[in-house]
Amino acid sequence: MSDSKNLFSIRGLEFAYGKNRVIRGLNLDIVEGKITTLIGANGCGKTTLFNLMTKNLKPNAGTIELHGAPLDAISAKRYAQQVAIVHQYNTAPDDISVEKLVSYGRTPYQKFSFAQGTNEDEEKVNWALGITQLDSLKDMPVSELSGGQKQRVWIAMALAQDTKILFLDEPTTYLDVRYQLQILKLIQQLNRDFGMTVIMVLHDINQSLYYSDELVALKDGRVIEQGAPEQVITIELMREIYDVDLKVRHLDGNPAVLPV
Repeated sequence: MSDSKNLFSIRGLEFAYGKNRVIRGLNLDIVEGKITTLIGANGCGKTTLFNLMTKNLKPNAGTIELHGAPLDAISAKRYAQQVAIVHQYNTAPDDISVEKLVSYGRTPYQKFSFAQGTNEDEEKVNWALGITQLDSLKDMPVSELSGGQKQRVWIAMALAQDTKILFLDEPTTYLDVRYQLQILKLIQQLNRDFGMTVIMVLHDINQSLYYSDELVALKDGRVIEQGAPEQVITIELMREIYDVDLKVRHLDGNPAVLPV
């Protein structure tokens, strides 16, 4: 996309847990309108960067800007009207229904804690339930759903926020392959059909390759490579970030990593 605009601009980012320096002078630009995936070995800083960009952590140094505005100057409510987040671990009361949980996505637009939902709120919730194929399950307790269904509920709640930016932290973890593909195809649909910018963390290299427009490879708290999957994924890069020799082949013109 030649007309893509910078969404997030990160410069000189630093973060440490005590004396453990996790993010080290990191610089990164993320453009709007793409699916950007953070990849790298365990401990490389993916989740920490995710939490810094979603305001769950504050950097020790450096800057993060969203649409040119410093992230620390954006209120939590205003941020929630621009950015929706699905974390890796989520919990909900056992008896809460699918529709009720999804409706919590409208909270950033309500002026009072116990405000009644508006027609617009209802429309957004119904749209979120529809696009995630949860209409028939809306009255069921979330606790009775399968893992893949639960993940769709959390994505639906994020979609009900009606934002153009969606963060997902390892959305396919602990799901069997059928549900993994359902979730990834849904993410792809949200990007292609509804213009959502998606930023996610994935562990599966081949899923990252197939379902991403842009990869950001991290090592030791720094970005060591960024670009389209076919440009980024090489035998040399795999060795550098995972410290193991992996074969890279091309299937139907797309790179694939053979972890054997």
